[in-house]
Amino acid sequence: MGLLECCARCLIGAPFASLVATGLCFFGVALFCGCGHEALTGTEQLIETYFSKNYQDYEYLIDVAGPLWRRLCQCLGKWLGHPDKFVGITYVLTIIWLLVFACSAVPVYIYFNTWTTCQSIANPSKTSASIGTLCADARMYGVLPWNAFPGKVCGSNLLSICKTSEFQMTFHLFIAAFVGAAATLVSLLTFMIAATYNFAVLKLMGRGTKF
Repeated sequence: MGLLECCARCLIGAPFASLVATGLCFFGVALFCGCGHEALTGTEQLIETYFSKNYQDYEYLIDVAGPLWRRLCQCLGKWLGHPDKFVGITYVLTIIWLLVFACSAVPVYIYFNTWTTCQSIANPSKTSASIGTLCADARMYGVLPWNAFPGKVCGSNLLSICKTSEFQMTFHLFIAAFVGAAATLVSLLTFMIAATYNFAVLKLMGRGTKF
C-alpha cells in the first residue's frame, strides 16, 4: 500500500465533524467567558457613572452576575479538560447552554435599544418624538430597582454616553460573548448529532464510519 492510499484511508476514518466541533467549542467558550466578563465590568462602570451612585442598586451585578458567570466558565473549563466526561453529559449541557444562549442575548438587546435611541437623538428629523423624551431607563430592564436614582438618562446626555469608548466597547464585547455562546451551542449540537449517529450505526449495523 502506497503512502497516498494509506493517508486516504486514515482521512476517511477521521471524525472531522467532531474535530471541528471540538475546536469550535473551545473557541466559543473562550470568547463567551473572556468577552462576557469584560462586558459585565464595563456595564458596572457605566451604571455607576451615569445611572446610579448608590452601590446597593447594582451590587447584584458584582455579587451575583459576575461570580455566576465565572463559576459557569470554570465548570465548562473543567469539563473541556476531560473529554470523556464531556461527551457523557453532552445532552445535559446542550439544554443548559440553550438557556445561557438565550440569556446572553438579553444584554445585546438592551444595548441595541440604547444605541437605537441614540441614533434617533442624533437624527431628530427621523422621529416625531421630542429629544428630551428619548431615554434609556435601566430600571425597565431589571438592571436597577425602580427606586434607583436617576435610573435613566435622556436626550443629549444619553447621546454623549453612546459616543463614549466605554459604551462602544461594552456593546461590542456583549456581541462577541453572544457569538461565543452561539458557537458553543452549535458545537454541542454537532456533538449530540454525531453521538446519536454513531450509536444508531453501531446498534443497527454493528459498524460504520465515525462522524
